[in-house]
Amino acid sequence: MPFTSFMEIALAQAAAAAARGEVPVGAVVVAPGGRVVAQAGNRTRELSDPTAHAEVLALRAACRAAGSERLPGHDLWVTLEPCPMCAAAIGYARIGRLYYGAADPKSGGVAQGARVFAHPQCHHAPEVYDGIARAPAEALLRDFFAARR
Repeated sequence: MPFTSFMEIALAQAAAAAARGEVPVGAVVVAPGGRVVAQAGNRTRELSDPTAHAEVLALRAACRAAGSERLPGHDLWVTLEPCPMCAAAIGYARIGRLYYGAADPKSGGVAQGARVFAHPQCHHAPEVYDGIARAPAEALLRDFFAARR
């Protein structure tokens, strides 16, 4: 099966989050075979929930759809490097591959900061591919925060 990027869907979710006044992060869960099973954007302010990150919301929806707390073989596409909370949730869900766009030097938990998947207590680490559609993901974030300064 040829490689297909689902980052455009994640970027659309991030743009929708920005339009709601949320930090523009979007996530998409893709089942084996390439079927999109969940997508979400940040909703922390809207839901008054600090855990309502795009990744967590997408993982919750995908798990409901699968009828399981684990998603082996599924891919997760995210516009921003997941934070430590989201990285832990990704590991607990047993996501097979993680693709993300922009690096997050301040709050990242994959290649930056906590490096959750490299920690000895990590039970499962997905394959990680970074820099996918980095420029548009960074532009969404830069424009969002510039408008608030």
